[in-house]
Amino acid sequence: MKVAVLNYTGSVGKTVVASHLLAPRMNGAQIFAVESTNETGADLGLEVDQLRGEHFGRLFRELLTRDDAIVDVGASNIEDFLNHMMRYEGAHEEMSCFVLPVINTGKAQRETIKTVAALAELGVDPDRVRILFNRVESSVEDEFPSILAYAAKTGEVQANPKAAVYENEVFELLADLRTTLADVLADQTDYRALLKAADRSDHARISQLSNRHALRALAQPVDRQMNAAFAALFA
Repeated sequence: MKVAVLNYTGSVGKTVVASHLLAPRMNGAQIFAVESTNETGADLGLEVDQLRGEHFGRLFRELLTRDDAIVDVGASNIEDFLNHMMRYEGAHEEMSCFVLPVINTGKAQRETIKTVAALAELGVDPDRVRILFNRVESSVEDEFPSILAYAAKTGEVQANPKAAVYENEVFELLADLRTTLADVLADQTDYRALLKAADRSDHARISQLSNRHALRALAQPVDRQMNAAFAALFA
């Protein structure tokens, strides 16, 4: 599966979606970051091939040789990305899906609708355009009425309310530590045992170990929720 993650607006969690939701569930898919200014998966320690929107030709040739790939398109590069995609006949068909993360601000919802319309103009089948509701506080239906109404009215995008990632401090902690949810969960270190054995006067060591244990405790339920979101997104 090859997935493009994009939106005309920034700060909606595209890199979080690419790095924490998609990458661990897509057979080790290579991430291509079409970005020039903001954070990418490389900042979290992932192997990322970084390029700009005008380099679409190189990206297109790379995609032709791969079964699985994630294309994380930054807001500063989406115009170039889509414009260059138009130059290659049927290029959008190389992507299995276009995933549009959106948060619950009015601007983000308006820009997401603009992104959906741009993809429709390119001829992308509506079934391949999927909304990912991000940073949900409590209810998708209450927080994203514009997106849900647009999807129901136009049929240009799939908007499954169950395809949702909920607000959680774990993502900020992961960014601070420059690591991923998958890496935290793969760490088999017994931090509780290390805490018991640690010198109580070594406050830095105590803080480091307790933070790592707390992070894993946070990560486990978030990972289960991510599994449900991934299943709903591609249902």
